[in-house]
Amino acid sequence: MPPARRSRPKPKIVETPVEARPGETLIWTDGACSGNPGPGGWAAIVVPADGGSPTELSGGDAQTTNNRMEFSAALGGLRSLPDGADVCVVTDSQLLLNSMTTWLAGWKRKGWKTAAGKPVKNQDLVQALDAETERLGNVRWHWVRGHETGDGHEHKALNDRADQLAVAAAEAAARR
Repeated sequence: MPPARRSRPKPKIVETPVEARPGETLIWTDGACSGNPGPGGWAAIVVPADGGSPTELSGGDAQTTNNRMEFSAALGGLRSLPDGADVCVVTDSQLLLNSMTTWLAGWKRKGWKTAAGKPVKNQDLVQALDAETERLGNVRWHWVRGHETGDGHEHKALNDRADQLAVAAAEAAARR
């Protein structure tokens, strides 16, 4: 019998406040779903590099999953930018973060299969995100812990606002 495989401990993702770099747009994203699957919504708040007023984007689907909405939020925000723009996508989804920063290269190398040999879930959205990152300039991904508000969390007010917009979009999708 082969020896048991020892799993490596997953590195802990540490939250740090996001800071825009000079010339960099920030996109705060969130997805929401009522039931999973069920009616879902996504939101992206685009904060221009020049310090202009943020733009709020959102949408939804009557039958979807929370993960699809997280990916859709980033995609909607990135699609709103001009070619070559530098951007930092701020997300509370570790799946989105890991998909775009850790697993993407391996999935492409393995023909869109996971380490277990199974097809990558939400491959259509991951491929669309990959295409957007190719169209843009420097793209960074930044994780923040979601659903924290109040004292000590002021730096995440736009994460909370994106959550509110995503929930409203999910509610609107449920009424369709």
